[in-house]
Amino acid sequence: MVTPRIGILALQGDFEAHRKALARAGTEGFEVRKAEELEQAEGLILPGGESTTMLKLLREEGLWEKLLRFGRSRPVFGTCAGAILLASKVTNPEQEALGLMDLEVERNAYGRQLHSHVALVETEEGPLEAVFIRAPVIRRTGPGVRVLARYKGDPVWVEEGMHMAATFHPELTSEERVHRRFVEKVTAAALGGVR
Repeated sequence: MVTPRIGILALQGDFEAHRKALARAGTEGFEVRKAEELEQAEGLILPGGESTTMLKLLREEGLWEKLLRFGRSRPVFGTCAGAILLASKVTNPEQEALGLMDLEVERNAYGRQLHSHVALVETEEGPLEAVFIRAPVIRRTGPGVRVLARYKGDPVWVEEGMHMAATFHPELTSEERVHRRFVEKVTAAALGGVR
């Protein structure tokens, strides 16, 4: 079986942890810093970090428009700040986002760094360990969004078509389910279907 080529945006955040998580899920990831590297990817991970800084760097590197075009035809998975970038609306404060998923996301909704924590979240396949670091909260999901996991009633892992978002950091645990699901999405999209 051919494994998909999954890029990891490497402008900021723990992109190396995502590369290791993809390896545990059975595929290789590669770092994306330039437009030509993005063009080689069949799917892309937007890691955690600081969403306003990521926005600035995407613009400086000339990647914003290219990322928008990429997301219209290929799968994108955003974690924490990456989930903020995927949203259609961002609050606390308002900021620009890609609008690739029908989500309203509130930044830093659990509080500051000292409120970061590890918790078990509920999924259809049983509990999943999740690391929340200055995490956003998904306040609204559109009708086409499927909730894959919740924490205290709030959606924390969602998908819409070929895209996926998590408000936690699945790359910081030994859990493979989240990255494996994205690998499956990228494989299905490369074969001409959407999971």
